[in-house]
Amino acid sequence: MPTTRTQVAIIGAGPSGLLLGALLARKGVDAVIIEQRSADYVLGRIRAGVLEQVTVDLLDEAGVSERLHAEGLPHDGVNLSFGAEMHRIDLKALTNKHVVVYGQTEVTRDLMDARAAAGLSTVYEAQDVAVHDFGGSQPRVTYTLNGEAHTLQCDFIAGCDGYHGVCRASVPADALQTHEKVYPFGWLGVLADVPPVAHELIYAHSERGFALCSMRSATRSRYYVQCSLDDQASRWSDDAFWAELARRLPADVAANLVTGPSIEKSIAPLRSFVAEPMRFGRLFLAGDAAHIVPPTGAKGLNLAASDVHYLFEALRELFLDHSEAGIDAYSQKALARVWKAERFSWWLTSLMHLFPEQSPFEQRMQQAELDYLVSSEHAMAALAENYVGLPY
Repeated sequence: MPTTRTQVAIIGAGPSGLLLGALLARKGVDAVIIEQRSADYVLGRIRAGVLEQVTVDLLDEAGVSERLHAEGLPHDGVNLSFGAEMHRIDLKALTNKHVVVYGQTEVTRDLMDARAAAGLSTVYEAQDVAVHDFGGSQPRVTYTLNGEAHTLQCDFIAGCDGYHGVCRASVPADALQTHEKVYPFGWLGVLADVPPVAHELIYAHSERGFALCSMRSATRSRYYVQCSLDDQASRWSDDAFWAELARRLPADVAANLVTGPSIEKSIAPLRSFVAEPMRFGRLFLAGDAAHIVPPTGAKGLNLAASDVHYLFEALRELFLDHSEAGIDAYSQKALARVWKAERFSWWLTSLMHLFPEQSPFEQRMQQAELDYLVSSEHAMAALAENYVGLPY
């Protein structure tokens, strides 16, 4: 059984694991990334693509942002649509910041390419991954690769392996507290090689339900419509999707909608989820392993990057400055920002969607809040501040 050693074992080669690895490498901290899927599978995941300013800054720090700055689409505003009218929230004017549209797949590709170019170790298609002894001083990871058992000894384990990963599942149940809200609807999403209907994102509230007009580039669009949880993507033809999307947008916006064959079509359920704490001895949780947000606020990838920032600073402080203050404070610092992002994502989801059995009073309250939001600079500033990303 081959046994190797590293300082940090990172479980999961998604963007959070790869970003943590890139940041640690720049400080001379050795890390091995272990991923149960293939690199192609990881790159095939369809995910969001709105990056907060602080996330872009972190990618700059990791040295993996050259293509992002060349191809990403800076957005100085975001649009809310309701009552057949469009209302633009001027992010730049309200916060002096903006967001950048750049697909999560592209972020992952950039991180993968940089890691491969630097000759850093990533193990793909590892089977039977398990974490051991993280409550003591000598944690280890075991896995099988090509039928051969391996052991990786380490100082710390970073659980960046997602909601269904092994790391959170390995924590004793009595040491973990979870909080969850499952929303009574999903998002039917379509990816298509058509120009976006507008330069900036549109969040639409209509009597037929929510819709989102987003994009991956100037020639590739990502659109969503609210649907029931028991719906199936196979029930929707492309024509039916485009027709429904158009019904949920103001007429002048719908008139500019360019349609085409879908590249990908799927339904995603929505949930809010937090597991706390995020540290268990020498095991740390980061990203979807610790929390899930509904995609309404575009916080999933950004919140994972936030965790990575706090965890990287904690490990840098430990290995370079020989101080445990950072790792001792990691969970508290990360969760403080997590809960703020959870609140914003829950609030925006509650504001923009139709809920089953919503009473007339609740509908009027929703309408009143939308009206207030776009009539108050202070309310718009609060939305903008959260949307562009709270400071670390």
